[in-house]
Amino acid sequence: MRSSWYSDAVIYQLDPRLFADSNEDGWGDLPGITERLHYLRGLGATCVWMLPFYTSPFRDGGYDVSDHLAVDPRLGDLADMAHLLETAEDLGLHVLVELVTQHTSDQHRWFQEARRDRSSPYRDYYIWADEPNDDIQPMFPDVEPRTWTWDEEAQQFYRHAFYSHEPDLALDNPRVRDELYRIVAFWLRMGVSGFRVDAVPMMLERARAARPDTDGQWLVRDLRAAVSGQRTGAVLLGEVDVASDEYAHYFGSDGQGMTMLLDFWSNNHLFLALARGQAEPLERALRNQPAAPDGATYAHWLRNNDELNLVRLSDGERTEVLDTFAPEESMRVYGRGIRRRLAPMLDGDPRRIALAHAVTLSLPGPPVLRYGDEIGMGDDLDRPEREAVRTPMQWSSTPSAGFSDAAPDRFQAPVVTGRYGPEHVNVDEQSVRDGSLLQRVGALVRARLGLSELGRVRPETWDVGVPSVLALRYQVEESSVLLLANLAGEDVVARLPAGEVSVLEAGQARYVDVHVDQDYAAVKADGRIPLAGYGYRWLRRTIDGDAAGSSTSESEENS
Repeated sequence: MRSSWYSDAVIYQLDPRLFADSNEDGWGDLPGITERLHYLRGLGATCVWMLPFYTSPFRDGGYDVSDHLAVDPRLGDLADMAHLLETAEDLGLHVLVELVTQHTSDQHRWFQEARRDRSSPYRDYYIWADEPNDDIQPMFPDVEPRTWTWDEEAQQFYRHAFYSHEPDLALDNPRVRDELYRIVAFWLRMGVSGFRVDAVPMMLERARAARPDTDGQWLVRDLRAAVSGQRTGAVLLGEVDVASDEYAHYFGSDGQGMTMLLDFWSNNHLFLALARGQAEPLERALRNQPAAPDGATYAHWLRNNDELNLVRLSDGERTEVLDTFAPEESMRVYGRGIRRRLAPMLDGDPRRIALAHAVTLSLPGPPVLRYGDEIGMGDDLDRPEREAVRTPMQWSSTPSAGFSDAAPDRFQAPVVTGRYGPEHVNVDEQSVRDGSLLQRVGALVRARLGLSELGRVRPETWDVGVPSVLALRYQVEESSVLLLANLAGEDVVARLPAGEVSVLEAGQARYVDVHVDQDYAAVKADGRIPLAGYGYRWLRRTIDGDAAGSSTSESEENS
């Protein structure tokens, strides 16, 4: 893979409504984010992925957009966005924003015009029918069992794959696609580095409707051309939750499709591996992952803004993960996923949470960190659906979590209470406590930034004789790293393959720790590598006797 800014990126996903409130109104905002960008840079992030900040009723976390070209007044204005982008650039941070054009809010001017008058040019911006049909499946069957809703003013049904207040856009209409390209151009001129593209498979469904003799991928190519023509190096990060053998279509055979794909297939199998305490499911997923074309890559994550959707697993595997990480019905949603944060799923054990991050950070392509996971934030299962994982960032131990000085009843969402409340989980305390989860995750992120091999080649999965150990070897010319992670709670001893042992015994190479979870003895010529329960060791193979890095434990890294 040729080197680009995103090859070695570490992406931090945040929700502008819930990150930091600068004006005491109970809503997070763009100035609040700007004030905290130094924190993200110190963590080691190189890219900020901002969830929707556009004008919206915020009935669906801002994905119900009512104006794609404006900042919601509760979050700031365009001048605030310009200042945020300038500050990010000064800090060496790229910024990705959401491109939500599969649907709009029903409060969008386009839809309001469309419903009033059948002859309006905006009528054909949406999908209408006198008699509905079940041409698509609802995304949230527990809440919206049908995908068509009668509109009394329009005197027709309109289609919505998501919520009934989010009518689907008719992307088969060239005027709607022109609006899409205008939105892209606007934000690129503002200075963003690209877009996370929402619901890409649903967008292509309309592209196929426009050109039934195609697979719809021409829309992805046209979008990529619009982005690349406006700003060199700008990226499209696609939400493409499909079977892994379909990924190649979204990249494009010549790499002129999506720049990056969020790899749902590997994500599902990562959690199956964590549930079993065995590496095999994730190793299998990586082996079956189609190679990305030159200049394209996958992005990996643990949790995001939605449910942990487990549809890429078999029924038996899905049940296994649900029973392990969501044993109560209140923890599940939509008959397919988990509505919990990472830390509660892993029983709040800092070792397991750090290990999960170590695994994600060892995968090929950019890792994505969800805001608050670096400190082990919890969830609020009293909130409906996916809102359980959408709570204010916990900066301090105060009841307001340092998120806002407004009265709590004005907060966009309540602060988590109980075991994961801010008095127990917050940035301030973990910033100064040796061995805290924040310090462990930060050390992992910064160590990963020094391993350029991970952004350039696909790894080999090595059998090291222990089923619980994930072993990924990256080789770029003479440079080689081996990343080990023990998914089980028991101490183990991994063993290098026989061929490597013979090289070590001959004194032709050695393995040197570049990052570890604790102090370990140096790797000896017999190739035995001890690992603690939920431990990890990142090693570099050196052939000249001059180690590429020195052994570092968590305490040394953070002193």
